[in-house]
Amino acid sequence: MNDAEFDLMDELYFVQPYSYLRETLAWEEELLLLTLQGLFSQGYIKCLDDPDTERFGAVDIMKEGTSLYFLATKKGLMAHNTL
Repeated sequence: MNDAEFDLMDELYFVQPYSYLRETLAWEEELLLLTLQGLFSQGYIKCLDDPDTERFGAVDIMKEGTSLYFLATKKGLMAHNTL
C-alpha cells in the first residue's frame, strides 16, 4: 500500500461520499479516482450507490466515482492496520 492509498484508507472506516474525500484530502480529481480504483481492484474498498446500498460486480470508478460512496473492507482494514 503506497502513501496515497494509506491516507485514503484513513478516511474510509465509515461510509464516505466522493465529495467528502475530495474536500478532506484536497487531491486532484484524477489522483483521487485512480487511488480509489487501485484500492477497489485490490479488494480494499467497496463502492456504494448510496450510504446503504452496496454496488456489486464491476465498477468503473474513473467514470462513476464522483457519484459513489466508499467504505473500507475487512481486507482493506487489515492491510491498513498492519503497516
